[in-house]
Amino acid sequence: MPAPIRILTAVPICDGHDSAINTINLEFIRHGIEVVYLGFHRYVSDIVRAAIQEDVAAIGISSYNGGHIEFFADVVRHLKKLGASDIKVFGGGGGTITHDDAREMKRKGVDQIFFAGTPLTEMVAYVKKHYAKPRKARAKSNVDLTLARQLTEIEDAKGKVKNSKSKNSKRPKVIGFTGPGGAGKTTLIDELVLRFLKQDRQSRVAILSHDPSVVGEGALLGDRATMINSQDDRVFMRSMATRGQAGGLSPATESCLQLLAHSDFDYVIIETVGTGQEAMPFRNQLVDQTVLVMNPDYGARLQLQKIVMLDVADIVVVNKTDLDRAKAALSEIEHRLTQNKRDQQIVATVAKRHRDAGVDELFELITNSKSSVAAVSDRRNRKNRRSETAATSRKKS
Repeated sequence: MPAPIRILTAVPICDGHDSAINTINLEFIRHGIEVVYLGFHRYVSDIVRAAIQEDVAAIGISSYNGGHIEFFADVVRHLKKLGASDIKVFGGGGGTITHDDAREMKRKGVDQIFFAGTPLTEMVAYVKKHYAKPRKARAKSNVDLTLARQLTEIEDAKGKVKNSKSKNSKRPKVIGFTGPGGAGKTTLIDELVLRFLKQDRQSRVAILSHDPSVVGEGALLGDRATMINSQDDRVFMRSMATRGQAGGLSPATESCLQLLAHSDFDYVIIETVGTGQEAMPFRNQLVDQTVLVMNPDYGARLQLQKIVMLDVADIVVVNKTDLDRAKAALSEIEHRLTQNKRDQQIVATVAKRHRDAGVDELFELITNSKSSVAAVSDRRNRKNRRSETAATSRKKS
């Protein structure tokens, strides 16, 4: 089957109206289009950076706050400046964009403006007609443009393209994140990225983020919408649909990872689809370190015996530990890990909390190996001893 059309959709800065774009996204997906959704309140630079890294055919912008003439035109100018003028721009804005505005916007390089009342089927037909054409070679390409196009070639060939190794001798550390949907993997990764960027002002991070899709159907690639710290020029993020493969990854993930491993990155992070009990996505030494992210609401204790990743993960993160059941969950999971008789670490986090101490602890475990593991274990042992002492005192009293 031909490769799916990929587009990026977004809502401009100072605009929080997302009901229309979400409805349009779902219609595109139903017709086999892969939609990278960037979310609302996005700057021009955020939109263009994402479009280049995702190697999309077009950008769809939904604008309800005014200022659309200059905003759309600025996106077009920025794409051209970076050598990506082959990425087209279209959009709409309900009743805020007039026909006179649309004519002015088209003169400034915008492909098409859809007005209020336009049938969704008409939008889908336009996208399929104009953005399904083979991509032309770019006259000039910066590093991200070149890398993005190489990833597209690998993905469309289902990983069968041979990678040419670069002269880069530095191999990045590869960290795999997996866990059930809703556990907070994306938020946790975004917080870790902030720490990577602050630790070394020269470091670069790549993220391969996966969302589910069925062969011949579209996908909503929405992890970028919750990323804040990762909107940085030193972060390269690529959203990948599974395209029918079970297990949480894409058929092209391993080959894409090989390409990134020979590019100029210090860390490569792989985030799987939200997975269930059966998933063991990181096979064949695909990653250096495996992180399983869970939330406290996994059900009865018996469920823990069924989660295979608890046997193989290097680090188990219990996120959302501000919830009521967190203490019991931490105790049950820690007891479950003792059955494995492996050197596994358990970390409690609240990823949505700024400067969370648990995320700091996880960052230490990832960035430094033995010394940090020992330090973290020592801190945890001291904390456990204090808790036991306090419990004993309460019993005596």
